[in-house]
Amino acid sequence: MTKPLITDELELLHSLVNLDRNPRIIELGCGAAQLSRALLARFAACEVSALEVDQRQHAKNLLEPASRLNFVQAGAQAIPFADGQFDLALMLKSLHHIPLDLLDQALGEVWRVLRPGGLLYVSEPVFAGAQNEIMRLFHDEERVRAAALRALEKAVTSGAWEQMSEVFFDMPVRYRDFAEFKQRLIAITYLDHQLDATTLAAVGERFEQHMTPNGAYFERPMRVNLLRKLRDN
Repeated sequence: MTKPLITDELELLHSLVNLDRNPRIIELGCGAAQLSRALLARFAACEVSALEVDQRQHAKNLLEPASRLNFVQAGAQAIPFADGQFDLALMLKSLHHIPLDLLDQALGEVWRVLRPGGLLYVSEPVFAGAQNEIMRLFHDEERVRAAALRALEKAVTSGAWEQMSEVFFDMPVRYRDFAEFKQRLIAITYLDHQLDATTLAAVGERFEQHMTPNGAYFERPMRVNLLRKLRDN
């Protein structure tokens, strides 16, 4: 079956979650909070608390404040909010970045801060695709992505969550050149990639195989799991 090509994940989110009825949102591992900013621009009733553990990214976020967007420096494994505060939790390519021994704790924390019946939207990259074959030369995420999926499955089988949806799709990604690829995927603040000359050359060579006069184009395979909080512990 051909997977849909989705350019705007906010559209997918809204197709699965009625954002008009879930106004209190927490994003965990928000990065630059691009989706949350777009969400708030479109849905005036929503409010977002955006958590980011990386100090440098959090400082950048504070320099670009937005109405109804509250930035907090914290990780999903220790959420500094009281029980039942949110209708919806977002984890956008962030679950696999949580230390493996803290995955269960983090999902327990998300469960805690959601209201009864609250929703958890988890969007994770699938370990496949041409871009992934470049990335794995310097940052192989096969183990951590598999662990993140197992943690979700464990959470559902525990009886605390119900899985409402699982959606697979491809997301287009473009780079003008290798310099942009390096800036976006190697020179990131939350991971300290120190590539030696040999590795960098190998990454560049594999990237250049995808270059065209219009830059390099990839379709990144993605998976979304939507969970609903079922019961009290």
